[in-house]
Amino acid sequence: MKALRKMLDQVEPLFHKGGPLEKLYAQYEMIDTFLYTPGQVTKGPTHLRDSIDLKRTMITVVAALVPCIFMAMWNTGYQANLAMLQMGTATTGEWRGIIIDILGVGYNPSSALANIFHGFLYFFPIFLITQIAGGLWEVLFATVREHEINEGFLVTGMLFPLTLPPTIPLWQVAVGISFGVVLGKEVFGGTGKNFLNPALTGRAFLYFAYPAEITGDAIWVAADGFTQATPLGAVAADGMSAVGVTWMQAFVGSLPGSLGETSALACLIGAFVLIATGVGSWRIIVSMILSTIVFAELLHMIGSDTNPMFQMDASWHLVLGGFAFGCVFMATDPVSASMTETGRWFYGALIGFMTVLIRVINPAFPEGVMLAILFGNVFAPVIDHVVLQANIKRRLARTAVSS
Repeated sequence: MKALRKMLDQVEPLFHKGGPLEKLYAQYEMIDTFLYTPGQVTKGPTHLRDSIDLKRTMITVVAALVPCIFMAMWNTGYQANLAMLQMGTATTGEWRGIIIDILGVGYNPSSALANIFHGFLYFFPIFLITQIAGGLWEVLFATVREHEINEGFLVTGMLFPLTLPPTIPLWQVAVGISFGVVLGKEVFGGTGKNFLNPALTGRAFLYFAYPAEITGDAIWVAADGFTQATPLGAVAADGMSAVGVTWMQAFVGSLPGSLGETSALACLIGAFVLIATGVGSWRIIVSMILSTIVFAELLHMIGSDTNPMFQMDASWHLVLGGFAFGCVFMATDPVSASMTETGRWFYGALIGFMTVLIRVINPAFPEGVMLAILFGNVFAPVIDHVVLQANIKRRLARTAVSS
């Protein structure tokens, strides 16, 4: 490693201003800071020292996503293998099937290895396209602006694939992440300046631009010729009798859905990591859950003879769809979420309320978490402004009384 460090130091002057490779400084800095801790330190008599920085924050979030990633691969393979077993199909009939047949992994839904490997063949291409397309935009904007390439895309590039169905066309993955990175973040100045979550922005674009590949009943199980709606979609159409899974299955995540959103258990593990490290806001998570429970139970008690979604109580709202994933990893985005401690309570409560409102009152959008979080992103600055103004008025009042 000393030889590598010496080599990087030797070539560094080539990338400084006036050097022959100054236009590529962003790429050099990205490689150098990825491999080593930056050697620059601030100067002055007083310092506030903290072990956390942008790189460690992003890596912590990625580490918290590991259970969701493994669950994404296992459940995608499990659903595909289970569907193939039900249809009596011996192979997927495509390149994935050729690889599985050559390696002899098989299509047994009771085999964890077979499920994970089959799911990996769906997850990895989506992840790879996301990294290539989104990473190219990040490098391009950093080069043009002569900025450093920061680690913000590490999280966006991991979150975005987990919000997608396993059968989505790869060209749509590239289009979606490009929209999220460019119009959801870079046009506002890059990491730290965007007011919308880039991963959700890209997902929302795909939802409205290509609904046939994001909604419906033919895309959620990665098996040719097999159609099955997500439990939320089934409930919206036919009520709780059509949910098709037990509550425990929904909690663990063995049901059709987006790659990484099905397992509330995996998200719960991730929440523990984020809260324990101080990266994720427990106030947002708790307030979003409480708001969802209160409003969902209220509508459940009111009931409806024409809208089947009123049959779903709060316990099901917490484990179906992308609620847990959105609550833990999307709503707590430190850039697009509320910044003030008090504001986070109202921010999380607003998202929980909007999630139930969209899911139940408008069953045409049975998965309301994505839109609810983007709605919360828009109102986060307003919430913080109101909180700050209230604090200023309170302090001015105290000052007036003391004087």
